[in-house]
Amino acid sequence: MIPSALSFTFLQTSIIISIFSVLGLVDALPDHINIGGLFEADEDEQKLVFRYALDSINEERTILPRTNLRGLVEHVDRDDSFNVDKKVCGLLQTGVAAIIGPSSSTTSMHVQSICDVFDIPHIETRWDSALQQPEISINLHPHPSVLALAFLDLVKYLKWKHFCVVYEDYDGLIRLQSFLKRASDEWKIRFYRFSYGKPYRDTYWEIKKRGETNIILDVRAENVNKALKHAQQVGLITENHSYILTSLDLNIVDLEDYKFSKARITSFRIVDDTSPDVMELKDKWSDLVSRSSDRSKLPSSLRDLRTESALIFDAMKLIAHGIKSLDRVQTIEVNPIACNSNKLWHNGASLFNQMKELTFHGMTGKVTFDKASYKRTSFSLSVMTVIPKNDSDYIDSAEEGLQRIGTWTIEGGNHSLEISATGKMILFGQSGSKNQQVFRIVTLLSDPYAMLKSSNDDKHGNDRYEGFALDLAEELSKLGGWKYQFQQVKDMAYGAFNETSQSWNGMIGEIVRGEADMAIADLTITSQRETVVDFSHPFMNTGISILFRKPTKKANTLFSFLSPFSMVVWVYVVGAYVGVSVVLFVVGRLSPYEWDNPHPCRQDDQVLENEFSLLNSFWFTIGSLMQQGSDLTPKSMSSRTIAAIWYFFTLIMISSYTANLAAFLTVEKVVSPIEDAKDLASQNEILYGCVATGSTRAFFKGTQIEEYRKMFRKMEKNPHVYVKNNMEGKLRAIRGNYAFFMESAAIEFIIERECNLTQIGSLLDSKGYGIATRMNSQLTRILSEGVLRLQELGVLQVLKDRWWKQKKGGGACLEDSKKGSSSVTELSLGNVGGVFVVLLAGLAFSLFTAVCEFMWRARKNSRNRQSMGKEIWRDLKFALSCQSSTKATNRPQITNFVGPNTGMIEKMPPSPQARFMTNY
Repeated sequence: MIPSALSFTFLQTSIIISIFSVLGLVDALPDHINIGGLFEADEDEQKLVFRYALDSINEERTILPRTNLRGLVEHVDRDDSFNVDKKVCGLLQTGVAAIIGPSSSTTSMHVQSICDVFDIPHIETRWDSALQQPEISINLHPHPSVLALAFLDLVKYLKWKHFCVVYEDYDGLIRLQSFLKRASDEWKIRFYRFSYGKPYRDTYWEIKKRGETNIILDVRAENVNKALKHAQQVGLITENHSYILTSLDLNIVDLEDYKFSKARITSFRIVDDTSPDVMELKDKWSDLVSRSSDRSKLPSSLRDLRTESALIFDAMKLIAHGIKSLDRVQTIEVNPIACNSNKLWHNGASLFNQMKELTFHGMTGKVTFDKASYKRTSFSLSVMTVIPKNDSDYIDSAEEGLQRIGTWTIEGGNHSLEISATGKMILFGQSGSKNQQVFRIVTLLSDPYAMLKSSNDDKHGNDRYEGFALDLAEELSKLGGWKYQFQQVKDMAYGAFNETSQSWNGMIGEIVRGEADMAIADLTITSQRETVVDFSHPFMNTGISILFRKPTKKANTLFSFLSPFSMVVWVYVVGAYVGVSVVLFVVGRLSPYEWDNPHPCRQDDQVLENEFSLLNSFWFTIGSLMQQGSDLTPKSMSSRTIAAIWYFFTLIMISSYTANLAAFLTVEKVVSPIEDAKDLASQNEILYGCVATGSTRAFFKGTQIEEYRKMFRKMEKNPHVYVKNNMEGKLRAIRGNYAFFMESAAIEFIIERECNLTQIGSLLDSKGYGIATRMNSQLTRILSEGVLRLQELGVLQVLKDRWWKQKKGGGACLEDSKKGSSSVTELSLGNVGGVFVVLLAGLAFSLFTAVCEFMWRARKNSRNRQSMGKEIWRDLKFALSCQSSTKATNRPQITNFVGPNTGMIEKMPPSPQARFMTNY
């Protein structure tokens, strides 16, 4: 009886368990099932969503009531296949039911291979360019062949006749191959690739030269902002350009800079922001970040979710639903697997087949797969575009920027594109019918930035003004698509803080009080002004310099011809002349080859003569120095060596003197009482000052350089050195004895027209002129981008040349500068008068020497004959007579000659004329 009872009880228990199992009241799943996740270093958002999906499934208990999914996160390096293999084998050794990731194409292929070998389901969330699907891998990302249909429908809707494809790497080109194969039959397509390591601008310049206006841009999500910014800088984001971005993550890009460009920037988005799962994640995001170990790398609030993050959440739901579905037909056991074994997971293929059959709704909308190709065949894409807001009512509206304008849907192979009425207006350039925003621009009348037009007709509005600021505003408004209205600042001040009233005056004050939207003038960017207003990128760089009256020309002297050499050099030249002459005299006396017999025919005479006496030595060297030579010739090797060295010396000295003399006599020299700010600070004769209210005075007030602080204290003691504006400072500088501190840009404008004024010294500081806007205004970034574009295109330089060198009397001093720098100056008597003085002095000295010689010889002859007076009179009478001294009547009469053997010469008493001739 007992065995029968036991058998009956066992049978009842088995029947009850079977019934409960069929009804789902008994769960045969393990308590914990591991899911592996492979993430790269910069995927903090994806990791957080992975953990959130696990917690959400475990807490809700609607999919797996009695089983917890446990995530095993592994960090991998991009394209490091060896490291990935080790991490995957580690997960298999622990025991996992599925593996999600990674996002890199190279490493993901290795994961697929391992999972295929051991029948471990592999879930991907990336845009895969592979042509063939692995056997046991599912990709939740829409397949490129399906996305190609969406791009084709959008291109057709936009009625493009031709377009270009700009891609970052060859993977992007492979991803688009399905689209390009179909599009090449209907459209003319050009291809451009961004060069690796070079700015995107280089490629955009080529696109602009080709005149391309329709562009399909394929870059990674993290590079979209950079690619669009470079396109804007080149001038390819205007109302004439249309873009289709292949990235599904355009929503994470900051598109603030492109809202006013009117360019049509469109993309698709698969994340369904109306999904309850998405909204719940956004609500819990702050708490999730606070509990995360990577909270420093995550934003405190989630504005937009990345596509890959949403796909990871859907992948976790796919695995959970697949495990639940498989549990109904067979027992699931997750066992550790070693990579070096041949053991397979016997539930892997079954789980994979169950997941293929599933259909559910997640963060990316409807999730379902084609049973043959494992592709997502039925889903919807939101058509997103950047809405340009030029209406004043929408400047700060939440509806501006990237908005949904339509839907692309595919279901069972049928696909359709629906665009809203607003989207049609935007895509076809009809949104400009709204009134454009009109900005109030305050300026200060200052040449050449803003000036009143000289006209007999009454002008109104912007027509009253002209100048650099007006042209700059016009160019920026063309880029941004807005209008403007200029107005003058009421108190004629740039903007300074009043310590007494605790308020700002000038243009800065009007912006702070909301009386103007922006200020365009020669307004300097300073740290103090930055505390109350925002500044755009500088449109002009400048610095404080000195405006001063041109110095007078240096007065010419009679001895200007001495200027090529300094006084020291002249002293050394004279010393060299004396020294060489003396050495030549000594060497000539010492060398036996310089002594010769004056009577070669009388060899018995012991008489030797040397030509290099002291006077002759000085005559030889001075003749060589003057490049004229002399009748003296060195004979010995020693004296010739001295002559050669002296010739070389005179060659160099005379050549240097001649070359430098031309410059000293033709170039006009000026004498300036000051050369820089240091000279100005160390003197008391010249006054100096600046504008009373402005950045220049603030610079002197706050500087830490002692010389400039000293100058500021001196200006404060003498307040009348301050002026109201630059015009008053210029007039005081023209009158003379006044140095005016002002920005170098303004000085350049003045000295182009006032030829008697110049800039003295270098810049005291470096600063820039910027466009001031209200704090935290959206205009700041737009204006900065516009200024950069104008700078790169050369427009700013064109505007500066127009107002500095062409209009309003520009270039008036150009001829003077050319003449002073390149033409030859005519020499006047003041330049060469000293040479005539030297000539007259030499002539006077020679006459004086002749008189001295005459008197000396007369005195010597008068000792033995007659009185000195009679001797002088007789010799003077002969010297001034008109008769030739070579006549026979004037020759001495020799009456007797004794031959050389007697050693005597007898002469008749000579006449006065004969004595004169004998003496000389």
